[in-house]
Amino acid sequence: MAGATGTRLTYRRQCRYNTKSNMQRILHTPGGKLVYQAIQKKAKGPACGDCGKALIGLPRLRPMEYRRLKNREKRVSRAYGGSRCAHCVRNRVVRAFLIEEQKCVKQVLADKLSQNKAEDTKKSKSKK
Repeated sequence: MAGATGTRLTYRRQCRYNTKSNMQRILHTPGGKLVYQAIQKKAKGPACGDCGKALIGLPRLRPMEYRRLKNREKRVSRAYGGSRCAHCVRNRVVRAFLIEEQKCVKQVLADKLSQNKAEDTKKSKSKK
């Protein structure tokens, strides 16, 4: 029997070129023949929309397989579960908190400034 290198094999699909989407592996059938078996492309998997790192806890599937999944399998039970990593979510929460704190501080300073102006006007009127 000839080895895999000496045997001529034909593609089993329509595409006849060695492209990324047409990768094949050689398979020994029980009858002793060698045939091509089509290989699916490796999935890249979902990534964080902010930092670009791979999201953990989610399967690495091709887009069509993702459509077949249930919603609970597509995301993690957290805010921004299926689209952002935990580190980026934490950064967003902290940033939102600091912005709210900054607004409060600004409001307190504005109130204090208006009170000082009111006191100054009262003092200047009482002196006259």
